[in-house]
Amino acid sequence: MLIGRPLHNREAMGERLPKWKALAIFSSDALSSVGYGPEQIALVLAISGLVAYGYYPYAFLTVLILLAIVTASYTQVTRANPGGGGSYSVAKKNLGEYPSLVAGAALFADYVLTVAVSICAGTQALVSAFPALQGQEVSIDLVVLFGILTLI
Repeated sequence: MLIGRPLHNREAMGERLPKWKALAIFSSDALSSVGYGPEQIALVLAISGLVAYGYYPYAFLTVLILLAIVTASYTQVTRANPGGGGSYSVAKKNLGEYPSLVAGAALFADYVLTVAVSICAGTQALVSAFPALQGQEVSIDLVVLFGILTLI
């Protein structure tokens, strides 16, 4: 009732997303990692006082290098598999069944962690905007996870 009736296969064929929308929708994993990872690094360095000693630029540079390596890797995989396919199918084609299962499991774990980090970051933003919610972070996280995301 909330999102409408299921589409038949022939109807779904016309419901493809253009590339510019699909990239924004399906790249949330990479975007959240790039957004929340450096934020947490900066937070830990600031709390420990290491920012004053100049370690933050090295952490920032490391994140940039890692992002460049991931981008180069994705580019190579895309060129080698122009028909598309996820990490499971690419690993199965090139490495075999067991490595593909490991790739699939790693992707599943990555998605779970991405959702967890995204919910926690959103909760922190909400609590910083409404300080009266301080101390209710875990409850908010659980409501978002089980109440809202499960419904969606």
